[in-house]
Amino acid sequence: MDTETAQTDDLRLVALQSAVNCTDMFVRFTLSEWSLRPMTDEATAAATRLVSAVVEHSDSQSPGFVSVRLRIHGNNLVIEVEDDQSVLPPAVSSNLAGVHTGVVSPEGRGRIVWCELELPQGMRASDVPLPRREPKRSNASEQSEELPDDVDPQVMERLLSGLSKRDPDSGSQ
Repeated sequence: MDTETAQTDDLRLVALQSAVNCTDMFVRFTLSEWSLRPMTDEATAAATRLVSAVVEHSDSQSPGFVSVRLRIHGNNLVIEVEDDQSVLPPAVSSNLAGVHTGVVSPEGRGRIVWCELELPQGMRASDVPLPRREPKRSNASEQSEELPDDVDPQVMERLLSGLSKRDPDSGSQ
């Protein structure tokens, strides 16, 4: 088994009901970027259940934070939900029966609840492609490079030359 983490992404949210919907969108977007769309339904269900458990036990008047982390590790997708609450909900949601789960209690407040989902058959962490994004230039930068037809390049050259010769401290050339 490969024990190296190939990719990771995380999101930190306030532990309110809106965190559940944000978690759903985050998992869907990340798995799409990692070309793991076949895992989307199972992963969003697991992640939102874990976040829901934190939100249900959170004080709505003074909510803490919840972090959702997705990792590709070996031949698994690891979903980690970390909270900073002093009152801990039940360790692992019973709705996740049959999924490899666990709890880690870091020093101080809170804990990390995690679950592992197997990558699609025959796939390993090294097979998951990194997201590719093409460099996109803004419309403003594209427009700034194009000179209008009525601008004389020689006039522009003289202006730039004059500006570069001017000494701004003395006000003279």
